[in-house]
Amino acid sequence: MSGARSTFVTAIVAAVVGAATAWCAMNWSARQAQPSDVHRIVHERLHLTEAQDRRLDRIEADFSARRGPLEAKVREANHELSAAIAQSRGDTPEVQAAVDHFHTAMGDLQKATIRHVFEMRAVLTPEQAEEFDRAVVETLRADAD
Repeated sequence: MSGARSTFVTAIVAAVVGAATAWCAMNWSARQAQPSDVHRIVHERLHLTEAQDRRLDRIEADFSARRGPLEAKVREANHELSAAIAQSRGDTPEVQAAVDHFHTAMGDLQKATIRHVFEMRAVLTPEQAEEFDRAVVETLRADAD
């Protein structure tokens, strides 16, 4: 295979892999909308008191402020990964470093989301917490299917 053809094939493969990576990241990011499903359930099914509703509103606002920068880091890491793949000719140390950065960013967002879910749970009565737990488990299981 000629050098120009090899470069062309590598560029096409890198573009396809980059697009697939971006698609996976976007789908993962969309799945992170789960807390909004849980929030809807909390506000529609748990019959909150006014005090609980106010506390949950503060918790949701605080998480919203933390979530934006974490999502930006995921997008930045995805861009870095796409660029590393596009510039490489294989599974290079640069690609692996970008993969690690992407996983770290995703993990940080996931950990923050889980902490947020438990912050919300702490506001609930034991009966409400049981329903909340069922809703969280249902949401996670639905995503796994």
